Amino acid sequence: MPGQGGATPVVWGERLFVTSTDGDDLMLLCLNTKDGRELWRRKVGSGNIDARAGEGNSASPSPSTDGKHVWVFFTNGLLACYDVDGNEVWKADVNERFGKIDIAFGMTSTPALDGDHLYLQLIHGPLRRGDDERTGKVIKLDKLTGATVWEVDRPTQADFECKHSYASPFIYSAGDQRFLVSHGADCTTGHSLETGEELWRVDELNGPSAFNPKQHDPTFRFVSSPAVGPGFIIIPTAKAGPTVAVDVNEKLTGTVTGKSPATRWVIEQTPDVSIPVVHDNLVYLLHKDGKLQCLDLETGKELYFERTHSVQHRVSPLVADGKIYFCGKDGVCTVVKTGPRFEIVATNDLGEPITASPIVAHGTLYIRSYDAVYAIR
Repeated sequence: MPGQGGATPVVWGERLFVTSTDGDDLMLLCLNTKDGRELWRRKVGSGNIDARAGEGNSASPSPSTDGKHVWVFFTNGLLACYDVDGNEVWKADVNERFGKIDIAFGMTSTPALDGDHLYLQLIHGPLRRGDDERTGKVIKLDKLTGATVWEVDRPTQADFECKHSYASPFIYSAGDQRFLVSHGADCTTGHSLETGEELWRVDELNGPSAFNPKQHDPTFRFVSSPAVGPGFIIIPTAKAGPTVAVDVNEKLTGTVTGKSPATRWVIEQTPDVSIPVVHDNLVYLLHKDGKLQCLDLETGKELYFERTHSVQHRVSPLVADGKIYFCGKDGVCTVVKTGPRFEIVATNDLGEPITASPIVAHGTLYIRSYDAVYAIR
């Protein structure tokens, strides 16, 4: 790689797309999945911003593709579309269109690609105590032109660092229900894909409340994103906050609190960075210190809570081939057997910092470190 980055690659056929920094430049690269050969690279823009203590930089949001085009977003607000041969289709700066981004470590949120559209959440505001100014927007764009289809405000009462969200939006799609899930500023919201109208809100995630009995935390900023699947949404929070399971089939309208019928269960722990993963009716939570927690999806009952590799983990776990894959920031990757009993299958040290999540495509495991992209078959 020309420089560091935490963006997870995306694969379509024999092409792998990944973003990276190169000094101050922000880059999009296309690799051949057969042999790793670089097919092309493009400078999308410049203005790299390094986060604190090497935790990330402007190449943190992940690219998306539909096999014909690839979309990239960088933490400084630069959003662009290329065709798969590297020709620029359109480019935009969300600061100019939707207001200047005011967030401590850059807008790391990855846009959600769905059908003919891209969905963004921009949740931020001044990091000053007593300053009530805050910005929350969810946005729908035409994927081929970048034109705004709709832009709606997402109001909250979040203050100080709680205004900042580093999480990504997701599409819930099951049965006859389809909506956008947005996460940040002390709450999680669902929005109509057609109009952006807020359909429901899981509120009171920052205590004290039935969800979270702890005192209100002014540094309660969301990094991890919700996990969505048929009939459920698993909502992580931050710091020492809770994880909440919401039943989508239970009157998910209006304001949902800890006492609402739609609240399936609540536990006291949460992954602060990693996105939860659900597989075979089990929920896996990878905590920042390397502990892996396994819960029953229906009840929230803890089946195990075990330490793996004792180092900071900033990736989201991947389930493939009956195993869970994840890597520590120091490059040690752990493989755990899926199921209700904890069993480490393997531990492998790549010796390079890793903050990008692993992916699997066509029988190949891809891991992006700060230095390289690895294909493991």
